[in-house]
Amino acid sequence: MPLNRRHGLFEAFGVELEYMVVDRDTLAIRPIVDAMLFAVSGTYDDIENGAIGWSNELVNHVIELKTNGPAPTLAGLSALFAANVQAVNDHLAPFGAMLMPTGAHPFMDPFKETQLWPHEFNEVYQLYNEIFDCRGHGWANLQSTHINLPFDGDDEFGRLHAAIRLLLPIIPALSASTPLLDGAYTGFLDSRLETYRHNQKRIPAIAGKVVPEAVFTQADYHQRIYLPIQEGIAPFDGQGILQSTFMNSRGAIARFDRSAIEIRIVDIQECPAADLAITAGIAAVTRALVDQRWCGYEAQKRWHEDDLAALFLDVICTGERTIIRDQAYLATMGLSALSADAGSVWQHLFEQVRADVEPELVDVLEAVLARGSLSSRIIRRLGAKPTPAAIRETYRELAMCLAENRLFDA
Repeated sequence: MPLNRRHGLFEAFGVELEYMVVDRDTLAIRPIVDAMLFAVSGTYDDIENGAIGWSNELVNHVIELKTNGPAPTLAGLSALFAANVQAVNDHLAPFGAMLMPTGAHPFMDPFKETQLWPHEFNEVYQLYNEIFDCRGHGWANLQSTHINLPFDGDDEFGRLHAAIRLLLPIIPALSASTPLLDGAYTGFLDSRLETYRHNQKRIPAIAGKVVPEAVFTQADYHQRIYLPIQEGIAPFDGQGILQSTFMNSRGAIARFDRSAIEIRIVDIQECPAADLAITAGIAAVTRALVDQRWCGYEAQKRWHEDDLAALFLDVICTGERTIIRDQAYLATMGLSALSADAGSVWQHLFEQVRADVEPELVDVLEAVLARGSLSSRIIRRLGAKPTPAAIRETYRELAMCLAENRLFDA
């Protein structure tokens, strides 16, 4: 979401939640977002429903709900998003469809079922499709929460970017919700991120290592990130349709046009309450890092993306159970232990920032930490060898969790 340039660090938030549209009976994807939007407004344009907007990106079975402009606080957003989920479900009901959560559909075949958005920006999506083939899971089957945090000027950008880079590798330990693809376990708790990091490998500069490079000024960012992206895409984009600022696919991207950094690696959860609680936890820990609560800014800047990316790859595989043995990394989070699992690191961080989390979200975040990531809860419910019937039953319950704005338990 665009954030006003006058907003400094943690003075406002932009939140975007993506959901898939599925058949109410079979849970198969339904590429009807354009038809639903047209039925509501008579156009295929974005809909502004008070403080929350509705829109679509790339594929026709995904709808995005987002804050309309900067929100001064995360308090109250869970209820607002939940009300809009209900409104969208009401409009989908005549189509025999509904919203379903989690970061990936558990049995969609993207090579057969993908339908690109056919309206505004279609020329951009078609070019992406020509270059990368957008039918794979890493394109057509992934839903995420995007968290936009503002900055004002180069110094604030550098401090915010340094903090976010440090936190990125362990975010999936909190937010993984995608243990299944093609009707089977993948071996990754965050299958969405495992597919996401490969989806543009034809031009490696676009996603890099997912964890961004150690750049802390706008000039360096353009030189080391945007320029290589533009050079990489140029042979495939003779008409100059694609822009590096739009294409940047790192796990956190700098949007200097918005004066914000957008965190993109958070899997969508089972309900807005969980999404906003995780958002609040990430924002509070990021703020503590910016405030140098556990280590100084200069020490944060020295972390190389290769070291952070190695931890990130471990965490997308084993989530909160990942054993972190890098004592220097643990020290940046205020821990003196020789090793700790990622879940324990998050529990420690939550205890440190509890007072900075919106009161209405504290209990929700505490429950998520106690029960484990949504991926782990899904696996506990399904068991070692999930059947198609069990998968449908579980994801039907997840859709009910979304409709009722409640946590999924196993």
